[in-house]
Amino acid sequence: MADRRRTGAAAADGGSAAPLKDAPLKDAPLADPPAAAPLGAQAREAVLQRIVDRRYAQGARLVEREVAEELGMSRVPVREALRALVTEGLLELLPHSGVRVRRLERADVEHLYEVWEPLSVQASRLAARAVAAGGTEGLDALRATLRQAESAAAADEGTREVAAHTAFHEGVVALSGNPLLGRTMEQLSWQLRLVFGLREEPAHMRAQHAEMYRHIAAGDPEAAAASTLLHVRDSRAVALRSLFGDA
Repeated sequence: MADRRRTGAAAADGGSAAPLKDAPLKDAPLADPPAAAPLGAQAREAVLQRIVDRRYAQGARLVEREVAEELGMSRVPVREALRALVTEGLLELLPHSGVRVRRLERADVEHLYEVWEPLSVQASRLAARAVAAGGTEGLDALRATLRQAESAAAADEGTREVAAHTAFHEGVVALSGNPLLGRTMEQLSWQLRLVFGLREEPAHMRAQHAEMYRHIAAGDPEAAAASTLLHVRDSRAVALRSLFGDA
């Protein structure tokens, strides 16, 4: 007991007593939370989603003030968002009266599929090669998108089904392990989601996704590529028939 009193007194007097070895460590400083996206980017995402799920229909006029009120934002980030979407081709300027949602033309859809087809086929081929080499991380998430699409279809939730289909294709690209391909496909993401949302979604499209998954999971690059080519070409035909009445 005397030793403890002397040690405590020495510490109180500024002495040189050694600290106890089992003294608790101070908590490490907490990491800063991830920064929120700038308001302009948030507004852009919100307007894009409304275009995709058709709350903002093709040809609809968008008034900056009304969009700002709907999103609960000031007009400055909404103005930035609308300008960005005009540049991206999803909105178009109206003389002296703001912007409107641009109507998809047949050429827009054809041009999109001309670019998406070879990229999507290569993504599946690379994903299957990666799996064959042991890179199975991401397969479970890819399979989950198939279940989400089936669940959404059963509940007749078109917006959720479109999101699941888009997530499937994005998952294939992620599994490919090619960051350049990922960045390139990212530029097509919203155009694809828009087309997917406007067209009908027949059940056989989900079956085609399941077949693509089987070949990728089996590590068969050429079978994965062939099934993807069939799927993309069928998707193009469905889109043209749904949007423009092609036979």
